[in-house]
Amino acid sequence: MARSVKKGPYIEPSRAKKIEQMNNAGNKRVIQTWARRSTIAPEFVGHTLAVHNGNKFIPVYITENMVGHKLGEFAPTRTHRGNRGQSTERATALK
Repeated sequence: MARSVKKGPYIEPSRAKKIEQMNNAGNKRVIQTWARRSTIAPEFVGHTLAVHNGNKFIPVYITENMVGHKLGEFAPTRTHRGNRGQSTERATALK
């Protein structure tokens, strides 16, 4: 279920404050965050956020196309290791 329009998008207050300070100072450095549920605001464009995926931090460079999406969408939590039904030797022999 989507968030109410009346409330507006959820942006982690501490992240928004840090980004605002960095924009005012004119410096850009990687910011680590666990707030995967936070919505990307237009002020975040041009910054790199290291989003935690449960195991490690994935660096995500924010572009204009990402505004309105959630940070967690760009740091996948699961890896696909392929279909393990057949061994590699047998799969190549069948081709």
